[in-house]
Amino acid sequence: MTATKTRRILVAYGSKHGATAGIAAEIGLTLRQDGFDTAVLPAGEVRDVSPYDAVILGGSLYAGHWHRDAVRCAHRNADALNERPVWLFSSGPVDGSAEQEDLLPVPGAAREMERLHARGHVTFGGRVTADTPGLLARLMVRRGTSGDYRNAEHIRAWTHEVAGELRRAS
Repeated sequence: MTATKTRRILVAYGSKHGATAGIAAEIGLTLRQDGFDTAVLPAGEVRDVSPYDAVILGGSLYAGHWHRDAVRCAHRNADALNERPVWLFSSGPVDGSAEQEDLLPVPGAAREMERLHARGHVTFGGRVTADTPGLLARLMVRRGTSGDYRNAEHIRAWTHEVAGELRRAS
């Protein structure tokens, strides 16, 4: 970075069982390595985004919906989010499709993307394993369709692109 002040970035995530939290942690680590002051918080705990210069907001996907905590965070902070750069991400399919092609955001994420004038959206692979609670997770494990499809290299590459946009904007 140049001699200007370090930009503060918030990475907020909506996730009940941790797959999205892991993606958010990887994004936060990459941004710190790129020289940004970064906070990684659950979206349900974010009350005010105004101390941050940019926000990356993520939500897990479930049955075609974006996680409610991510949506509520976006609504709660809509005015402030419209005054700063915003990017969205989803942790989604429990298969390799997110690595094979760029997936369109689910309708809930697409609405938030448009409403917040987000600069981009990406869907990363999700995770459902034997330690994931819930009936759906147990069924997927029993059927052998569970797994961890998050790709740290894909997450880091996207985050470096975001960091590059932030540098060019300063």
